[in-house]
Order: sequence, then structure tokens, then C-alpha cells
Amino acid sequence: MGSEVIILPIIFGVIFGMFYLYISARNRERLALIDKGGDASIFYSASKRVTPIWKVLVLNLALLLMGIGLGIFIANILTYNFNVDEDVAFPGTIFLMAGIGLFVGFFLTKKLNKDA
Repeated sequence: MGSEVIILPIIFGVIFGMFYLYISARNRERLALIDKGGDASIFYSASKRVTPIWKVLVLNLALLLMGIGLGIFIANILTYNFNVDEDVAFPGTIFLMAGIGLFVGFFLTKKLNKDA
């Protein structure tokens, strides 16, 4: 019982620590740039065009769901036509096809960022 009580604060502490380190390092970096007389506008440059995050999320979510659906379809084919055990066919093909979908999404996202 004691370990369950300890694990949750550790998880929240690690998440808080990561955010704190990110924010404090970014702040120190910017203060050092200002101290040396640099222009802080490089952090807010408008010339760099980036694909909106919603497009990336929609693309990756769509490909993930398509991969899961295709995995279920292929698992049914393997189960009924090739007599593969259901306990092996379903999780294996679902995870395989979902991973392939996310892999394809990664490359399409890179292509979107190049085009934007």
C-alpha cells in the first residue's frame, strides 16, 4: 500500500521538474543574450513558417486510426483464413499497423513542414 502513495508524488515531481528546468534554462539563455547586447527578437521571428499543430495532430490521429482499423481487418483475415491464434493475431497486427501509420505520419509531417 505504501508504494502507491509514493509513486504518484514522484511522477508529478518529475513532470514539474522537467517544466521548471525548461523554463529556467530558457530564461537564463535569454538573459545571457540580453547581457551580451544581443537582440531578443530572434526568439519571435516571423520569417520561419511552421505547420500549425492542429494539422499535424489531425494527420497523425487519422493515420493512427486507419492503421488500427487495417490491423483489425488483417487480424480477421489471418484468424479465419490462415488459422492463426486470435490471441496472437489481433494485438500483433493492431500494434504493427498502428506503428506503421504513425511512421507514415512522421514522414508526411516532415513533408508538410518542408512545403509550409
